[in-house]
Amino acid sequence: MTLSEIRKRYLEFYKARGHVIIPSASLVPENDPTTLFTGSGMQPLVPYLLGAPHPEGTRLVNSQKSFRAEDIEEVGDNRHTTFFEMLGNWSLGDYFKAEQLPWVFEFLTDKEKGAGLDPERLYVTVFAGDETTGIPRDEESVEIWKKLFTEKGIDAKYIELGSEVAGSEKGMQGGRIFSYDVKKNWWSRSGVPGKMPAGEPGGPDSEIFYDFDPSGKIHTGPFGRMCHPNCDCGRFMEIGNSVFMEYKKNEDGSFEKLKQRNVDFGGGLERITAAANGNPDIFQIDVFAAMGLPLASYSAPEDVRHKRIILDHLRAAVHLIGDGIEPSNKERGYILRRVLRRAIFHVVGLTKKDALIPLGMQPRAGWDERTYQIIGEVVGHAMEFYPDLQSKEKEIKEVILKECGKFTDILKSRSELEKTLRVSASDGIVSGDAAFVLFSSHGLPIDYIKDEAQREGLKVDQEGFQKAFRQHQELSRTASAGTFKGGLADHSEKTTRLHTTHHLLLKALQMVLGPQVKQRGSNITSERLRMDFSYDGKMTDGQKKEVEKIVNEKIAEDLPVVRSELPREEAEKLGAEHEFGQKYPDRVSVYSVGPKGASVEDPQFDKAFSIEFCGGPHVSHTGEIGHFKILKEEASSAGIRRIRGVIE
Repeated sequence: MTLSEIRKRYLEFYKARGHVIIPSASLVPENDPTTLFTGSGMQPLVPYLLGAPHPEGTRLVNSQKSFRAEDIEEVGDNRHTTFFEMLGNWSLGDYFKAEQLPWVFEFLTDKEKGAGLDPERLYVTVFAGDETTGIPRDEESVEIWKKLFTEKGIDAKYIELGSEVAGSEKGMQGGRIFSYDVKKNWWSRSGVPGKMPAGEPGGPDSEIFYDFDPSGKIHTGPFGRMCHPNCDCGRFMEIGNSVFMEYKKNEDGSFEKLKQRNVDFGGGLERITAAANGNPDIFQIDVFAAMGLPLASYSAPEDVRHKRIILDHLRAAVHLIGDGIEPSNKERGYILRRVLRRAIFHVVGLTKKDALIPLGMQPRAGWDERTYQIIGEVVGHAMEFYPDLQSKEKEIKEVILKECGKFTDILKSRSELEKTLRVSASDGIVSGDAAFVLFSSHGLPIDYIKDEAQREGLKVDQEGFQKAFRQHQELSRTASAGTFKGGLADHSEKTTRLHTTHHLLLKALQMVLGPQVKQRGSNITSERLRMDFSYDGKMTDGQKKEVEKIVNEKIAEDLPVVRSELPREEAEKLGAEHEFGQKYPDRVSVYSVGPKGASVEDPQFDKAFSIEFCGGPHVSHTGEIGHFKILKEEASSAGIRRIRGVIE
């Protein structure tokens, strides 16, 4: 079965059960300052999981393109990718466990309308409970799974493992249903309950695993004495996860029930397709098989890892660039650059043996044409569901090849590398800190640094490198925690006030600078708002004062803030502002500010001060906001300005 066929069957399956198909959101999150990329289907839906009404109703389904930077170093085995599609269905306060688990089981096992998996190959896990938070074991899911497997004639023995460690000691024990602790069967964007910020939603989950090797021959010692569903030996692969999102963390660390019980299912499209074809190697499914044709001549066993990394990273780069990201030294651009440079390094590793691309030389010799072919295959497979990629194909190729040229120039010159090897080596060892500078500042993969050091008769202090790398990660996490403290997803009172201020600010900028001003990104925390907007020149002090004046006048007028649901085309005709490059469903949520007397029943759009596509949250009247002050206005990038402001 093909990836497209599985996707189509999934969407139709849930559509037949009352779900509305919504489009995939961009890989660049809208109004979510807590993360660089969209890494799951639920991210764009956080406001609705917390209770805001969705314009398409309470049952939703889609296939969401996703990117997870933390998996970059894992790519190369048979199952890890940075870019993937996540099949998702949601119940926003509608159905719950009794409907979700039978439905997903039916989809996975139905040969005519689903993935057609053998139910004998499926194993499931549930939440074991947590004494710290007082949240109990998920007994209901255990009973539902027992019934479903029994109906298929399968013994549904329940085994309480609690942890991965216990699993590696006790093993399968003839079980079909297993319970694990919060590390494995609790889901929130932030991880376990202790790491969740106040206001973050989460809940117990029930994961589904496919057994690629019922004989158990795959299991090897490094993964523990015994095999179990959460073993990482490769026998089991997680293919889906039903999150029962019914809790929210409070300021004091306790948990309370959300005002609505939600279902958030996520299933790896590539993994389900691999399971449907009975092959644990994701890189054998149709999309990767077609991409890999230009690399077919490299068929030795040692070539496999190189090819997997090249295919995954180029596929990821196509979609990242398609969503407006360009290589740079900061944030999303840095991750894209790292992905591309890692792909180029593995091109070198793949081809060095036949002297097409010796280490340190520019990868030409037909490689440009092969890259074009691979990109073309990515676009060709994706355009059925992401048709906008076709018009961007030429631009994507140009960006990728330009970045290839920059990096291969670095490899070719070797100046920084040779200087570092010469200066930093002591007693034949290159320090970990020096190697990390080459890695972080110049984009040289650590494998390349080690190879070239070895050529010079040197070794790299790998332990020191890993220490520097961990410190860098910790600093990044700390910076993010400070920068993004109290992000929009927490719906705190101050964040909500700043969110409405953001709408007033955009309109005020358009009034002062001109209607050509458009939002190009935002970051709203409980401490300040930040907006990127299109404008070619630096704002004068007078312009900033005028913008402040307009915003504060509208706050003082205590205008009503009204939410309406409209067909997308109708909202566009009203001139409602919306995020550049963002895809929206057929019906959208729109917030309008003013005039006096406006209401849900009579929004009076023709007299409104501002109208924007938005999921919320917002104050009910602008008078709740407080006094607005601009802190700073500066350049962000070419043609883009950045403004920061606070409320006092």
